[in-house]
Amino acid sequence: MSEVRITAVLGAGALGAAMAVRLGEVGHEVRLWNRTQERARDAAADARGVTAIGAVREAVAGAGAVLTVLRDGDAVGQVMDEAIAGLDPGCVWIQASTVGPRSARALADLARDHGVAYLDAPVSGSTTPAREGKLVWLVAGDDAALTRARPVLDALGSSVLHVGTGVEGSSLKLAVNAWMTAATVAMSDVLALCDALGIEHATFVAALEAGPLSMPYELQKVRLMDTETYAAGFAVQLALKDIDLAAGLAEPSPLLRIVRDRLERAVAAGHGTDDLAAVDFERHSA
Repeated sequence: MSEVRITAVLGAGALGAAMAVRLGEVGHEVRLWNRTQERARDAAADARGVTAIGAVREAVAGAGAVLTVLRDGDAVGQVMDEAIAGLDPGCVWIQASTVGPRSARALADLARDHGVAYLDAPVSGSTTPAREGKLVWLVAGDDAALTRARPVLDALGSSVLHVGTGVEGSSLKLAVNAWMTAATVAMSDVLALCDALGIEHATFVAALEAGPLSMPYELQKVRLMDTETYAAGFAVQLALKDIDLAAGLAEPSPLLRIVRDRLERAVAAGHGTDDLAAVDFERHSA
């Protein structure tokens, strides 16, 4: 904790709010900012060590680390265009939003132009791992910036993968999210197959858990799908955004085209802000 005393978290969505609360609990002085100020105030209301700040320049002033957790590259760029001149010389900018490598390069250029240490550092994991300090960091950047950011990264994550010195973290994040999303769609389809074959879902889960095919994340989705409990950990509309980012960089496979179609149908049915498990909604309405 000696290196970072004040941490500014810009973005009070589900993940940003969870990160802010966790950092406050482990001893950081957290300033939480959001464009919609009420969201920051709500997240900070009962959180130890977290203060909602109305002005972004005030939030970053004097901070040892600034953590951006916003929807996309445009949002991060707009916020940091305003905030970056107010960063202290020793501050490190930890860019944790899923923006794709193109936007990550533009943000890295913005940091370089202002002499700010920058880490391209999206995470694998959502709100529950953030609250438990079990995120996996996918970090690209130089060693000096990584060392300075360690108090924040270690407070929020169980693992820090240093994958490069440019924007490799943002590239890797798109691949990780494509795998996660495709696996969730596959789980929905296999549950429908179990229904058709008369197999109890608990029996199917037990068979997976007994061997190397167990995937804890997807086994958790079975419960959410069966109970139609879709409180957002990772929202459908964010998964669709990430699939589209990947499609803009590489020709999508037939599988990812199908996955994208499922996400679009879930959004059209009103599940855009629901958890990714909501891709299963059609099984219940059939």
